[in-house]
Parts: sequence; C-alpha cells; structure tokens
Amino acid sequence: MMTSTYDDLTLPEGVRSRMIHGVNGLDVHILEAGYEKPGQPLALLLHGFPDLAYGWRHLIPLLADAGYHVVAPDQRGFGRTTGWVNDYDAPLAPFGLLNMIRDALGLVSALGYQRTAMLVGHDLGSPVAAYCALARPDIFSSVVLMSAPFPGPPAFPFNTVGIETPSAQPNNENHKLAAALAELDPPREHYQQYLSTRRANDDMWHPPQGLHAFLRAFFYVKSADWPGNKPHPLKRRTATDLAQMPTYYIMELGKSMPETVAPFQPSDDEVLACKWLTAPELAVYIQEYDRTGFQGALQAYRVLSDPDLNAGLRLYSGRTIDVPSLFIGGTSDWGTYSAPGALDLMRTKAMTKMAGIELIDGAGHWIQQEQPVRLSERLLAFIQETGRANHSNG
Repeated sequence: MMTSTYDDLTLPEGVRSRMIHGVNGLDVHILEAGYEKPGQPLALLLHGFPDLAYGWRHLIPLLADAGYHVVAPDQRGFGRTTGWVNDYDAPLAPFGLLNMIRDALGLVSALGYQRTAMLVGHDLGSPVAAYCALARPDIFSSVVLMSAPFPGPPAFPFNTVGIETPSAQPNNENHKLAAALAELDPPREHYQQYLSTRRANDDMWHPPQGLHAFLRAFFYVKSADWPGNKPHPLKRRTATDLAQMPTYYIMELGKSMPETVAPFQPSDDEVLACKWLTAPELAVYIQEYDRTGFQGALQAYRVLSDPDLNAGLRLYSGRTIDVPSLFIGGTSDWGTYSAPGALDLMRTKAMTKMAGIELIDGAGHWIQQEQPVRLSERLLAFIQETGRANHSNG
C-alpha cells in the first residue's frame, strides 16, 4: 500500500496532494487548496463509493477562491489513505460510522482547527457527515448531504411495557427484502447486498471487459449523460417498487456489477463529449483501484447491512440534527429516491434547521464532477444564508 502523493500534473492548478500522519490510526491522504493564508475557514469534503478525494477536484478550487481552506480526504478504505486492513476477513468495526466520525474529528484537529465552516458528504460520505453533525454540532456547525438522504438514527422500540415481545428480535427486514427480490421475474438483487459479498471485490477489480471499460461504464450510467436515468419517488421499500430503479441499483440476480453495466458502455463520441471525466482523469481512478482493489471501499456496505455493527448508533436514538443543513441531489440521480421514505423523514423529522432540498439540473450521481460550478454556488449561498460560517480558526 503506497503512501505517496499525486504528482502536480494530475491535479488542477492550486490543488495539492499530501499525507497527514497519525489520524485515528490512519495516515490520511488529502487534496487541498486555499492553504496558503493561515486562518481561512475550513471546508471538509467527504466522498462516497467508488469515488476518491479526487472526485472533488473540480469543486476544490472554486471554494478556495471563495476564501476557504478546502480539504478532501481519501476516506478509510480508499485510495492512498493507509492504516486499514485490505481483507474481506478483517474486522469490520473500524469501518463503522462512529469510527468514521472519529476519522473526521481527528483530521480536523490534526489540521489545527476547532471547527469546520462547511461539511459536505456525498453518497457514503453523506451518512458520515450526518452523524458528524449529530454527534458533534460544536465542531460541525452546518452540514450538506448529497445524493443520500439521512432518515435519522435507528430508534429503540417505544412504549413497549406490557407488550409481550421476544427478548431478542432479529432484524430480518433485509433478508425478507432479498427473498422478495429473488422471487421477481427476472430475479433481482439489491446492489448493497451484492457489494457485501465476498465475490464483489474480485468481480470489479478484474472484470472481463477490463478495469478501464468497467469504470467508464459505471461512471457513465450513473450520470446525467445516460438518457435512461429518469428518477422519481418510490412509494414503499418493497421488491416491486425498488425494481423500478435501473439495474445498477436493483441488479439481476447472479450478475456481477461489471456484467450489469457492460451493456451501457458509452460510445467513443460520448466519451469524447464527457468533459467532467476526461481520459486522463479516469486514468487516476484506474490507477488507484488497480493498485488497491475495492475491498476497503466495500467494507462500509457490509457494516451498513449488519444490524449488530450499527447497534452503537442507537446511542443517538431520538436525536435530531440541529445545525443548519441542506440536501443536494442531481435531477438525474436515483440516489435521492433509492431509500423510499428517507427524503421525507429527513425533511420532517431528522433535521430541525433544514434549508431545503435542491436538485441540480444536468447532474446525475456525480454532482461535484458533473456540475461543480452550480454546486459551488449553492454551497456558498447556503453558508452565507445560515450566517453560521466561521471565518476564523476558532
């Protein structure tokens, strides 16, 4: 596992790559800009799967130009950050959300800050950012979630005295859903279930079409470039409702993710027209995942699907996020609706100071890559409107 940094040719002007050592047991690789002037307010950007800190490359200079010290880490399990075990059989507890909060806290502290002025989490980075704001609002004084709504922490059963219930009730909701999906015609499988399997890493690391073709198709099919993305709210978390989503979300049972996206391989002309992920930029992803594989990045999905590993989150049962918050999605991103009901729970219960739900035209799942200028405008307007931006090191 390498601990080297990117060369300057890989990055936009003004963005640098460096290692921050000794952060909650990790050596964290970050991309940053706006570091030249001491005391700039800190903007922390947390990526998702199968992204990297590099996914923020278009946004970082825009926020730095607005006066922020912008930092995007490779999260635990990803890229050039080291200190985690790259093995399917490794303990999963280090990849739990509470420990990922500690990763973020440790990084903020290592950088010499007492709080962030802006915290943004995308995809898998969204629940990490949400729990950061839930657990430590004194440090994370505002939060922006992208593509993955936060429905709130898991709750304890309420007012159950006098009701006969088993002393231990296994959480078998996911098993029931998996069985129902498998009974569809054709049989289907939730992508998170697939990503939790032992085979998923090797499937994606060594796909039959090659890593380059797989990643190009995966980024393409989840973007606004693919005309098949027509997301809409789903009524219930049932097999028939979920099956309305594209196959990269609700896969055909038995197919790998590379097999699933292969039919949607973009043409040469479509690749040339893709200005948000050029061939040299895609080459960075290919180099990183060819070196590390995907297992570290997949561990979080295994945690999310294991109720025992999420039991600690019940510490926050009944708690709400009480700092200014915003949700941003892409108009062509199914992520907004992939967990039926989560968007409404976030808006009505999970957050008490929600500025709104904004969908950006011309963006699919990769909002910060597809529409960085529009995203930066919304982020900066949100921080200005909240009046909570920290313009000092604190």
